[in-house]
Amino acid sequence: MKKLSALFILAVSFIMLLSAQDPWLVQCDNPLDGEYYGITSANGQIGLKSSRSPLQVEKVVVGGLYDIYGSGRVSNYFENINPLDVELRVDGVRISKSNIDDYKQQMNLRNSAFTGSFSFSGKLSAEYTTMALRQMPYGFMTDVRLVAEEECDVRVVNQHRAPEVLRDPHACFSSIDNKANPFTETYPSYRLMTTTAKSPTGRYDIAATTAFLFPDNQSEGTPYEVRHSEDRGVGRQTMEFTRHLAAGDTLHFCLVGNIIASNVVPDTRNEAERLTVFQLLEGYDRLMARHNAAWEKLWESDILIDGDNQAQQDIHSMLYHLYAFFREGNAASCSPMGLSGLGYNGHNFWDGETWMFPALLLMHPDMARDMLQYRFNLLPQARQKAYMHGYKGALYPWESAHTGQEETAPNNMYPCAEHHVTGDVAIACWQYYCITQDKQWLQTVGWPIISEVADFWVSRTEKDGTIVNLIGADEWNSNEYGGKQTDNNAYTVGVAKTCLKQAALAAKAVGEKPRQEWADTEKLLYFNYMDDGLIAEHATYKGDVTKQADVALLAYPLHILTDKSEIRRNVEYYIQKVPEKRTPAMSKSIYAVLYSRLGEAEKALCYWRDSYLPNLNPPFRVIAEFNGGTNPYFLTGAGGTLQALLFGFAGLDITDKGLKLAYRPVIPSEWKSLTIKRAGEKDLVISNK
Repeated sequence: MKKLSALFILAVSFIMLLSAQDPWLVQCDNPLDGEYYGITSANGQIGLKSSRSPLQVEKVVVGGLYDIYGSGRVSNYFENINPLDVELRVDGVRISKSNIDDYKQQMNLRNSAFTGSFSFSGKLSAEYTTMALRQMPYGFMTDVRLVAEEECDVRVVNQHRAPEVLRDPHACFSSIDNKANPFTETYPSYRLMTTTAKSPTGRYDIAATTAFLFPDNQSEGTPYEVRHSEDRGVGRQTMEFTRHLAAGDTLHFCLVGNIIASNVVPDTRNEAERLTVFQLLEGYDRLMARHNAAWEKLWESDILIDGDNQAQQDIHSMLYHLYAFFREGNAASCSPMGLSGLGYNGHNFWDGETWMFPALLLMHPDMARDMLQYRFNLLPQARQKAYMHGYKGALYPWESAHTGQEETAPNNMYPCAEHHVTGDVAIACWQYYCITQDKQWLQTVGWPIISEVADFWVSRTEKDGTIVNLIGADEWNSNEYGGKQTDNNAYTVGVAKTCLKQAALAAKAVGEKPRQEWADTEKLLYFNYMDDGLIAEHATYKGDVTKQADVALLAYPLHILTDKSEIRRNVEYYIQKVPEKRTPAMSKSIYAVLYSRLGEAEKALCYWRDSYLPNLNPPFRVIAEFNGGTNPYFLTGAGGTLQALLFGFAGLDITDKGLKLAYRPVIPSEWKSLTIKRAGEKDLVISNK
């Protein structure tokens, strides 16, 4: 009985914890205890990964900036200049992890603001907030407030760190006077510090500039003497100021700046400094107002759960990372780890179009459009790749970066056989048209991709309807000789059939005549079946363990399997083939979609939770690729989990006629309601009442 009572109290405590969970603030009460996986403030162009150390940023990631670095002789992300370190010395003692108290951190998902707070020796309390500014793609700010609890001297130091992988780092110091005319006696002036360096091979120039902004004395420019120094060595220059504080005094200052490379502008130093001066002239209030307004606009599209506060926070975190790793207007896609670090070398895979894109398409079609613009801009390289392999049409690389050439390491055979990515791109194009019904876009962007991908599948298919030498979505598939490549992988065949059908529809939509060979090839393509009538994952499949959903994808998102009993039989068979450990999260989200469509809300909830909960890492619940993974944030997995809400529980589907409520919505009994908010559209509210 006592044991039962203890369990009851534990359960009640857990429920109370969930009910108290803030839907927007992910908090860490002691960053110095236990494992620490940072969370990223990002604006779709740069990412600032949090550090366990106070007033520090662990890593700066600049999206779209690649060089030949590391393994594989291909273009990769690389460690960049970190200009955001702030060091405090109070009465000559440097503040560090070892001498502070009451240390807390939190991420505000509503405006991408990462905040830390602490106290020091009864002399001073501090709060700092770091953010990648949403309105300025290459801009950032750290906002610091110090309150003196007793009289003390404070020394504030900003340090730039250029890692060893960068070449020729140089320190540059300058000042700008805001002098109205030659006879002005008093006027604002600003002090800037810039680090310039070259990327690992010297291909690109990089510049990072910072300056101190004093919100309470903004009209004075820099009211305190700022000193520059290179005493700490090459690539570690500093600027600093000192201030005497009486008990009760407050010191409020900001570090503003920009980091930019010559893949964007040729004159990097001057542009980084100009952008930083612009921030100084904008001032604290305008910088914050514009940043917050941009995030408020993004959150006009939201997903709300009533009845599970922890799930609500987790959903906001997934949407936050989706919004934070993309931005409108830059014609770029996103790697599986987004702007959280250097994982997957910053390359773009099928993860973008198949897993991130559908949720982004519903919530922010403008950003989804830019993903496809990236693929359109690189269509000539896809044509070239098809030509080099003896095929027609367009063949997209398995791993893509800035050039559109194949960026998979040459000791890896995926690019030779994992060709479904090409179809995934075309399917995303058709989905965009279905949602927006934008015929002009289809004519100019979507149709060229869709038609050339269809031509590729015609040339890729053998005369007997087989597609040979494939690596499927399940990358563990193997042939009878133990090799990776197989014939007639089910998902790839399904993608090819879908692309060929959609090409005919796209042709009619733009006033073109569909090519007969598309229809002929689509009819020729076929699936292999096992003795019990289930679809075989590939031509020689014998019940092997699988990495992730493959056949299940024929039901969603491809809509090739439509009979409920057939869907159930195939899903329940292949569920048993996926091990719990070291497999990507996306299988579970697909099972959640399908069980929702089969009307089994509680089973769908089980798989929905299993699609991300085992993969969370402390202290900010950032998602790794698999259970036990250590390389978060895995946006691919989050994209799948969001799809399970939209296209599973909510009953939505992307049809040729647009977004439809195509299935009876089902939500778990413990949720009171599920609401889908899309900017400019009527809210969809699904209630359990």
